[in-house]
Amino acid sequence: MTYVLIHPAWFGGWCWKKLTPLLRAQGHEVFTPTLTGLGERAHLARPETGLEMHVRDIINVIEYEDLRNVILVGNSSGGMVITGVADHMPERIAHVVFLDAFVPTDGQSMLDVIPPDRRPALEAFVQKEGNGWLLPRFAPPPWEKLVTETWQVTEKADLDWILPRLCPTPFGHFKEPVKRRNPAAEKLPRTYIRTQWPHPGFDRYAGAASAAGWQSRKIASSHLPYITHPSELAALLQEVAG
Repeated sequence: MTYVLIHPAWFGGWCWKKLTPLLRAQGHEVFTPTLTGLGERAHLARPETGLEMHVRDIINVIEYEDLRNVILVGNSSGGMVITGVADHMPERIAHVVFLDAFVPTDGQSMLDVIPPDRRPALEAFVQKEGNGWLLPRFAPPPWEKLVTETWQVTEKADLDWILPRLCPTPFGHFKEPVKRRNPAAEKLPRTYIRTQWPHPGFDRYAGAASAAGWQSRKIASSHLPYITHPSELAALLQEVAG
């Protein structure tokens, strides 16, 4: 299989480091591109960087690497990216996997799919700490508190690895709408994987996915299973794709 793994906001392709060797050991190809303005590409962040550019990042990887029959996996806000990619090039995609991810409809942005009462707070946060175009974190508390208490990553080695690498995300990633208009893309096989992390929105997506006839899977993990439960996630991704 050929896996293309899409990280969420604040992260980078580095976050899949524990998972990729497990998939490659089974003979699979794995690509973990970093979205513009994040991770090792943080120096490329600009006020105009947004979701459309992030979708193009992945389209270009698939085209220039000449990838076909791709298992496209997105976590959290990566669900916005994989939706746009699948809509653009369904002929290259074999399966779309939403891992605790947002599933937008046509024309929705991240700001549309989060609870409405959170939007003003995020916009104020961008103005206060992000120079008007960067979202430093999803809430004002420091990353250490958010990662441990909200995302449930508690191992010291993981925290020492993650915390220095998280970086502000261009707010365009959250503001720009996704395009979901290609009938061929809507016919692609899809799976929703739900973790144990409490999140009513993802519960709704998982329920809607099941009702729509998607494959549905659960994993007993944090919101970031590729960090806290990589072996279990590797086995599940192979099962889903198989």
